[in-house]
Amino acid sequence: MCEKNFEEGEREPSNCSIDEMKVDPGKPGSLTWQRKLNSEGNAPVQFKLNIRETFHLKWICSFHSLLNCATEVEYVDEIGDKPNSTAILFTYCTSGTADMNYNNLVINLHKYIEKYRVAYSHPEAPIGFRLWRYHREQKAKGRGAMIDPFVKRYISSSQGVPLGGIGAGSIGRSYRGEFQRFQLFPTVSENNPVLENQFSVFISRPNGEKYSTVLCPKSPEALKERPASEIGSWDWNLNGNKSTYHALYPRAWTVYDGEPDPALKIVCRQISPIIPHNYKESSFPVAVFTFTLFNLGETAADITLLFTWANSVGGVSGLSGQHLNSRFMMKDGVKGVLLHHKTANGLPPLTYAIAAEETDGVHVSECPCFLTSGNSPGLSAKDMWNEIKEHGSFDHLKSAETSMPSELGSSVGAAVAASLTVPSGSERKVTFSLAWDCPEVNFTKEKTYYRRYTKFYGTHGDAAAKIAHDAILDHGHWESQIESWQKPVLEDKRFPEWYPITLFNELYYLNSGATVWTDGSPPVHSFTSIIERKFSLDRSGSDLKKTIGTSHHNDTAVDILERMTSILEQVHTPVALNSAFGPSLLQQGEENIGQFLYLEGVEYFMWNTNDVHFYSSFALIMLFPKLELSIQRDFAASVMMHDPSKMKLLCNGKWVSRKVLGAVPHDLGNYDPWFELNGYNLYNTDRWKDLNPKFVLQVYRDVVATGDKSFAKAVWPSVYVALAYMDQFDKDGDGMIENEGFPDQTYDTWSVSGVSAYSGGLWVAALQAASALAREVGDKGSEDYFWFKFQKAKGVYQKLWNGSYFNYDDSGGSSSSSIQADQLAGQWYARACGLSPIVDEDKAKSALEKVYQYNVSKVGGGRRGAVNGMLPDGKVDMETMQSREIWSGVTYAVAATMIHEGLVDMAFQTASGVYEAAWSQEGLGYSFQTPEGWNTDDGYRSLCYMRPLAIWAMQWAFSQPKLHHHETNPEMNEDSLVLQHAGFSRVARLLKLPDEEASRSALQLIYEYTCKRMWL
Repeated sequence: MCEKNFEEGEREPSNCSIDEMKVDPGKPGSLTWQRKLNSEGNAPVQFKLNIRETFHLKWICSFHSLLNCATEVEYVDEIGDKPNSTAILFTYCTSGTADMNYNNLVINLHKYIEKYRVAYSHPEAPIGFRLWRYHREQKAKGRGAMIDPFVKRYISSSQGVPLGGIGAGSIGRSYRGEFQRFQLFPTVSENNPVLENQFSVFISRPNGEKYSTVLCPKSPEALKERPASEIGSWDWNLNGNKSTYHALYPRAWTVYDGEPDPALKIVCRQISPIIPHNYKESSFPVAVFTFTLFNLGETAADITLLFTWANSVGGVSGLSGQHLNSRFMMKDGVKGVLLHHKTANGLPPLTYAIAAEETDGVHVSECPCFLTSGNSPGLSAKDMWNEIKEHGSFDHLKSAETSMPSELGSSVGAAVAASLTVPSGSERKVTFSLAWDCPEVNFTKEKTYYRRYTKFYGTHGDAAAKIAHDAILDHGHWESQIESWQKPVLEDKRFPEWYPITLFNELYYLNSGATVWTDGSPPVHSFTSIIERKFSLDRSGSDLKKTIGTSHHNDTAVDILERMTSILEQVHTPVALNSAFGPSLLQQGEENIGQFLYLEGVEYFMWNTNDVHFYSSFALIMLFPKLELSIQRDFAASVMMHDPSKMKLLCNGKWVSRKVLGAVPHDLGNYDPWFELNGYNLYNTDRWKDLNPKFVLQVYRDVVATGDKSFAKAVWPSVYVALAYMDQFDKDGDGMIENEGFPDQTYDTWSVSGVSAYSGGLWVAALQAASALAREVGDKGSEDYFWFKFQKAKGVYQKLWNGSYFNYDDSGGSSSSSIQADQLAGQWYARACGLSPIVDEDKAKSALEKVYQYNVSKVGGGRRGAVNGMLPDGKVDMETMQSREIWSGVTYAVAATMIHEGLVDMAFQTASGVYEAAWSQEGLGYSFQTPEGWNTDDGYRSLCYMRPLAIWAMQWAFSQPKLHHHETNPEMNEDSLVLQHAGFSRVARLLKLPDEEASRSALQLIYEYTCKRMWL
């Protein structure tokens, strides 16, 4: 079976040995996520901070901050003599309410600063102000911040399966039929629907019956929001109560059952080329729509299907002018329109192709341009609609092959119509495609990368028509492979019905996570990057003279461009020395599959966030293992990278090095990924305790999964350095790292001190994984040494056991006895890697049963997932915002841990809470935008987030291959251990960070004491 081949190694689709399954596009999958088109669903509600969390997180001006301001607060006249400044700001920011929406809190703080002319220059100014100032500074530099709480986002509960492959841009589509959430450029997400982008149907019968409608139910209010657009004149007659949307990513089916014609059933099947272990078609920016028309009436039906598309990349981009459209005709009957979009704001140009396949009985015609808004001359949207309504095609339309460029303030669109007759009692099929070609990726103005699909279609930006053509011809082959992949899971009787549906639909993030997949080449630098350097182009005329008089009129330009590229390459070579360029670790003869990026979340602009990818990476290692190895090569390169440039921390205003040698970065950057690491600047992540162990564990799991010894040998030095770096956090030399009293791990508002269940468990598991990896690469000395360290740390870890679960930490603080849902993260990964368990089986089961009884069952009736923290008295741990949150990805990970421990029913009960909250009809409206989490009040934080891909860790637990178990070596040589320890310690000393400030100010102590007395 192909599934077996998937586990054993990667393949191109042509190498699949199974017989292709014939798939009927007119029949929805056997198990799908479903909604009626007129279903509204529950609207997502953003989380709120209570007063305690507001104070604790210092998002308001606290006693601590105000007393340490270098510049005193200046009050406007109406305030009078200075009353208690803390109370004023506290009241102003919270507007007299007990709970506070985060965005409103920051905005109110902004207003306060403006109204009362607060001027802070001390590094201990409140974090809300520092975030506002940081955002303003980044914007002034033309750079994005890691998070933007000031932007107003379009929020909808009607998201559906998005369009396109991996890493080439994404276009979302709602279950109602709207095209929305345009993510065609890095970190740019235009979420509002572009209402001109629609499928419509026109039906005429010999008895005089006529029907016409846009195939999307739309409220009058939504159309009123577009008063300047003529699309309101179109027929919006679809009610949607008889139409059902079915989703099973990467496919979706919309069944219009008797709408608008009671005697006609229409099924639209949407498919994108997301094909496991396929590294070609899976990168293509395209989607295909096949309409199956069932005429159940007693008369024939003349039908026209219309596909309209705006020359826009979302938002107001269609009004920027200079956009033009042109007809195209390819072989095999594929015809359509190209929409050339001259993108504004320095973004690269993009070309769309909308196309349909002309076959026997299906006639295709095009309208290359119509005006959707504005006062420019030309065919209007209303005229275009009436043309189809009257004639059933555009054959009577007289228009130029290429339109004139659009005017500023006017927007244009194009249309493709497919006309046919469906006899009574018959069915017919019509196929459309949508492709886009934007080969360049620009994170900064100085560097240009090319997307993976350009390896097959070139980098000139002229391939949209070819991509659309190939998709129409090849999509049946894609669907056969997708069916072969999904069918065994869908038919597995071990699984409850909701599980395989959610398993596949959570993969939407591989497309909608703003993914970027490059061709693997170093970036092409622009001349602005070396404008301050002295250089000269090669002035030799010999080659230039050869080009003159030859047939190709661009040869001279090509020659000049080659010389310019040569200079840039000389200046910027080698890239590997100043970036996390993973391809430099490839051995001779190894395939360069490209580099892969995805955002932590569409609201959190950080690429490949390591502590979160730790959870989500199971999807990649199971489905696209070469991309997973590529990510880990980048992180391996980053470990060896040192960047002393300074960045300011939001937590305290201090300046720290961006990234030090030996530390695994939090992320691969946001503004200039691979070159400027750590876009995250809330805390100094060089001191985080989970990043390095997580890197080691992921690397070993990936080696086990792929058997790739070359990869293991290439990254082994980075693994060793990453572990040596962590040695400085073992303060007492007992073999166990200690957390340092701040949120120095993925729970970055939940402080932890001393030995902790989460970071400590990861450390124990990582030491064992390092020993096993050393064995794989033939380093016997390191194998024994890390096994010795593993045994030592494992013994210390047991001190957290309290008889029924592992304490949060051993500090004796208010959260020390908290029941953390994620307390067995190290155990989970050890099991997933086939390593020895880091805790006894009975203890693991006891802890998981405790989590289920408390964190799961006592919250939301057991239908919301696992809350992060629960106190032994059965109350939710309210210590911080995150302790009372339910993280969807962590809940999936806890369920995976349960499966590894044989608690399968408990696992499904636990994970079903995420389904109930995010995906069910009665849920919270999070479908195809699963957030990081929600709190006990059902308020979400960070929609469309990376971590929920961790549901694939559950599937890994069910289907992982047989793995080697490392046994203790009784013949360990003590002399060898001494030598290994001496070498390891020398490396560790060289990597040690400077000592933190030993003393704290008296005001800092007063502030902390006040916090503890009041709430903590």
